[in-house]
Amino acid sequence: MYKAGIFKGRRALVTGGGSGIGYEIARQLLEYGAEVFICSRKPERLEAAAEKLREYGGPCHTFPLDIREVEQLEALAAFIREKSGRLDLLVNNAGGQFPAPAESISPKGWQAVINTNLNGTWYATQTMANHFFLPQQSGCIVNIIVDISRGFPGMAHTAAARAGIDNLTKSLAVEWANRKVRINCVAPGIIQSSGLAHYPPELVAQVAKTIPLKRLGSTTEVAEAVLFLALSEYITGETLYIDGGSRLWGDVWEIA
Repeated sequence: MYKAGIFKGRRALVTGGGSGIGYEIARQLLEYGAEVFICSRKPERLEAAAEKLREYGGPCHTFPLDIREVEQLEALAAFIREKSGRLDLLVNNAGGQFPAPAESISPKGWQAVINTNLNGTWYATQTMANHFFLPQQSGCIVNIIVDISRGFPGMAHTAAARAGIDNLTKSLAVEWANRKVRINCVAPGIIQSSGLAHYPPELVAQVAKTIPLKRLGSTTEVAEAVLFLALSEYITGETLYIDGGSRLWGDVWEIA
């Protein structure tokens, strides 16, 4: 899709880079010449992913952490500085959620989703901006959210968290524009990836019928959108939907 080596000399951090969409983003960045850092909470999965990713290009470093813990993110920033000296791209991909009627979401479940998706994204963004992007007067951030254009019935907790990221992105795009830091979102619809393993197979089977393009999206298509925003020097504060037209027509599932 892009010319060989277009990311050569760039350093990128992909949170949640050990599987699914994050893995494919890291793979494409490596293939196009970037030096990549991946992090997630599971060291074994992270190392297994990095071993495969290194077949695609330049250095791939791992750092196990929980993005909800600022001290661990500070340690990651120090690790990146030691290894590479700078950071050019942050992809906030780590997150998680589960389907549930709003009335049955427990306080613990609500807090877990909000803390991971919204707070974790903010902590990673602020930490890397303060350590790298703002002092450098350059940098790019891409936040992976979900299709929240019409709300997300059945997942109110993640819709609230991702809507917060969407609005945070708009605020930071203006605040940091004069320091040459761009920030955008990619909002995937239903993507065929390892994340679907957490949902009932019968639910997944019916989803494609509701999508105008009549198929699920691929991790490749989401990663290509991330690379596009990373390379587009005049786009900031935007949300790019990768959803086959789902936000415009149809419902993913019936509301009881």
